[in-house]
Amino acid sequence: MLIREEIENLEKNMLSPFAQLSSESKGRSCQENECDIRTIFQRDRDRIIYSKAFRRLKHKTQVFISPEGDHYRTRLTHTLEVSQIARTIARSLRLNEDLTEAIALGHDLGHTPFGHTGENVLDELCPHGFKHNEQSLRVVDVLEKETGLNLSFEVRDGIRNHTGDVIPQTLEGQIIRFADRIAYINHDIDDAIRGGIISEDSLPKECVKVLGKKPSERINNMIVNIIEHSRDSGMVKMSSEFQQAKDELRSYMFKNVYVGSKAKRDEMKAQNIIRELYKYIKGNPDFLSKEAEKMLVTADLDRVVCDYIAGMTDRYAVKKFHDIFIPESWH
Repeated sequence: MLIREEIENLEKNMLSPFAQLSSESKGRSCQENECDIRTIFQRDRDRIIYSKAFRRLKHKTQVFISPEGDHYRTRLTHTLEVSQIARTIARSLRLNEDLTEAIALGHDLGHTPFGHTGENVLDELCPHGFKHNEQSLRVVDVLEKETGLNLSFEVRDGIRNHTGDVIPQTLEGQIIRFADRIAYINHDIDDAIRGGIISEDSLPKECVKVLGKKPSERINNMIVNIIEHSRDSGMVKMSSEFQQAKDELRSYMFKNVYVGSKAKRDEMKAQNIIRELYKYIKGNPDFLSKEAEKMLVTADLDRVVCDYIAGMTDRYAVKKFHDIFIPESWH
């Protein structure tokens, strides 16, 4: 028996009846020979980790644009924290941890430079619209390795629906929706306190009373609450009390950090960089990278320009803006 087959048998014997078994995946768009060692979801996880889009996350904004300190989160560290939270929940509920991890690692691959600021500008400029979850799916389906990563249906479904109105078809995918918010609310509070934007004492007292005072307390309490209310239910859910406290804490962050705070003081500059790059490159398609130029065979210019800018890191976008619009000193 192959090692992969042994793992698939272990899943059948050990996982919950509600888990998505690797052996029962709906498969890939393009059929492939199975790996002798890894299950389909383990292969998907590895393909995401080795992708260029995953490596670029280390230089993409989470909340603070180009922070000076080394301890502020980036899109990559956010992704790793989501993965840790999601895997803990999945393992405790006896769901498929490999599937959960693959979705977690791929869920933000489509994020733009400068975080949601860049996302909003591209949504405004591109006739096709722009949502980072849809772009994450486009990255793994089309843009990586020129033909995509050919991931399984379940991983693609989880990536596409980690946010928005459509609920993932697997419980593993549903875990990511919770893990994503648990991670960003708490690590953004930590970063905002470090940056002097808010103080620990300014957090809504009722939320702190329910969820906990410290980030580690809140994360642990929310994870435990999900596990207790989801076990053997065929659903992933929080108690109504915890759900309300989490939503109120999120609203507090939008009011005090995400919109109009000192953390966003350079937001207009970032928006201008994205806007001017889009207009210039659309008018001068020769400026596209060779990889992006190849996409013009199957996609229109707006779509390709949008893909090209969305794939940039913060510092690469700044460099390209400098190259185009800032005059060089005469030597």
